[in-house]
Amino acid sequence: MTTLTKKIQMVDLKGQYEKIKSEVDAGIQEVLNSTTFINGPAVKEFQADLEKYLNVKHVIPCANGTDALQIAMMALDLKPGDEVITASFTYVATAEVIGLLGLTPVLVDVYPDTFDINIEAIEKAITPKTKAIVPVHLFGQCADMERIMALAKKHNLFVIEDVAQAIGADYTFSNGTKAKAGTIGTIGCTSFFPSKNLGCYGDGGAIYTNSDELAKKLRIVANHGQTVQYVHDMLGVNSRLDSIQAVVLKAKLKHLDEYATERNKAAAYYDKTFASHPKIKTPARAKNSTHVFHQYTLQLNGVDRTKLREQLSERGIPAMIYYPIPLHEQNAYKSDRYKKGDFPVTEKLCATVLSLPMHTEMDEETLKYITDNLLQLVN
Repeated sequence: MTTLTKKIQMVDLKGQYEKIKSEVDAGIQEVLNSTTFINGPAVKEFQADLEKYLNVKHVIPCANGTDALQIAMMALDLKPGDEVITASFTYVATAEVIGLLGLTPVLVDVYPDTFDINIEAIEKAITPKTKAIVPVHLFGQCADMERIMALAKKHNLFVIEDVAQAIGADYTFSNGTKAKAGTIGTIGCTSFFPSKNLGCYGDGGAIYTNSDELAKKLRIVANHGQTVQYVHDMLGVNSRLDSIQAVVLKAKLKHLDEYATERNKAAAYYDKTFASHPKIKTPARAKNSTHVFHQYTLQLNGVDRTKLREQLSERGIPAMIYYPIPLHEQNAYKSDRYKKGDFPVTEKLCATVLSLPMHTEMDEETLKYITDNLLQLVN
């Protein structure tokens, strides 16, 4: 068994920072010198850079990914009682904002291999009250947006992409054209939480759209509903990306594709090591999407997951469960419309998934230590 001298992190932000330290430090110092802490030049520069990278007309920076989703739904004029369909296998923020706005979250199951929202389940869940679909591009790859957009067009629904875990992923349509995750639906929403593939050093988020009219409304909603200072024409919120976070994001954006390449190298190592293991199922790749591996998530078969996590931890290997309890079983989201057993894939995933360390600083020594120990413990 190999030994390892350095501490293993689920996400190594320090190692990543050290490679861009000079640019980040200089940018932060410039903000401090100029005191343009809110809506300064750095925010506008990052916004322009991200619009160019994504090939989208409008990026509206905001305070965090949860705000991004809320602002999107407010700008679409969704009203209390309107139904919004999303996956039960996701982080709570996706459904949280639906409930906060008095909308009705309608949860559906996911596919067992890619973890993405089940499109047949979406169609069955559509009612006259349905107004929007929120596909979650979970763990780093796109849901099948071509089919989702066709379904949305058929039923005249909005599509709000939750791209917090898949920024930089490419979706390929059946005609061969490509688009970045988050730029296909009516609106895309992302988070820049530090552990994300494009993460800042605090909180941050952004909203994307190709609609000039929607972009205008999104900016108004994000700024207290103001059209001009002290004139409030609609209900809004206060949600801004500060200049220091924009400096960090601007520096990291230049390396985002490189970061995805490094994550894919680590994923390929995991894949090869665990291939054909009877108790370990490696994550599948969606046929229409590249994968940027925000998480590398295994499905375990016949393994005591709790005990395995404890044993890995004893050997200095962190492992996380995303997510241990499905939304439809959370007290905040329980509903008479579904019960335990109605989401068999989600419920199985919540009982069997385990995410291994995944970040841009993974080296072969670390990967070998993780995989050697995991194989020893599972066999």
